[in-house]
Amino acid sequence: MSLTESTMLELGTAAPGFALTNAVTGETVRRDDFKGKDALLVMFICAHCPFVKHLEASLGKLGADYASKPIGIVAISSNDVTTHPADRPAGLKAQARAHGFTFPYLYDETQDVARAYSAACTPDFFLFDKDFKLVYRGQYDSSRPGNGAPVTGEDLRAAIETVLAGKPVSRDQRPSIGCNIKWRA
Repeated sequence: MSLTESTMLELGTAAPGFALTNAVTGETVRRDDFKGKDALLVMFICAHCPFVKHLEASLGKLGADYASKPIGIVAISSNDVTTHPADRPAGLKAQARAHGFTFPYLYDETQDVARAYSAACTPDFFLFDKDFKLVYRGQYDSSRPGNGAPVTGEDLRAAIETVLAGKPVSRDQRPSIGCNIKWRA
C-alpha cells in the first residue's frame, strides 16, 4: 500500500467534461447532465483500496444525505483492471450495492478522465460550483485506516454545505491521502 496525496489542483479550474458508463446501470453519464445544479462532486474511488474501504459506508450515507439537494455526485474508478481485477465494473457494481451508493459509479477504462482531473489517489475528491469551477479538492476528513479518528466526512461536508449556501469555500484545504491510481504501463 503506497501513500499518495492528491495533487491539489488549482482552485477555479474548470471541471473537465466526461462521458462514462455507469457500472451499475450501464447508462452513459456526462458532466453536462449536472448543469443547473448548485454543485458537482466528482470522487475518484475504487473497490479494492483500503483507504476507500475505510470510508465507503460513509460515502453511501453522504450520497443519501444529499440525494434531494441541488448537487450532482459521481464516483469514478480509473484503475487498471488487468492488475487490479476487483476494480472491474462488476466489482464496482457490487461495492455500490453493498454500501447503498445512490450516485452514479462510473468506469474510466481509458484513464483519460482521471488524467484530465489530475486525479492521483483513491479517494480523491473534487467539488465544483454551479459554473463547474473547482472550489474544493482535498480530504474527506482526517480519518485514515488505523488512526482511530472517526469517519465523519466533516471536511468535504463543510465544503458542500458552504457551496450550496452560495458562499465561498475556505481555501484552507488538506490533501486527500490514499493509494495511487493504478495507471496502465
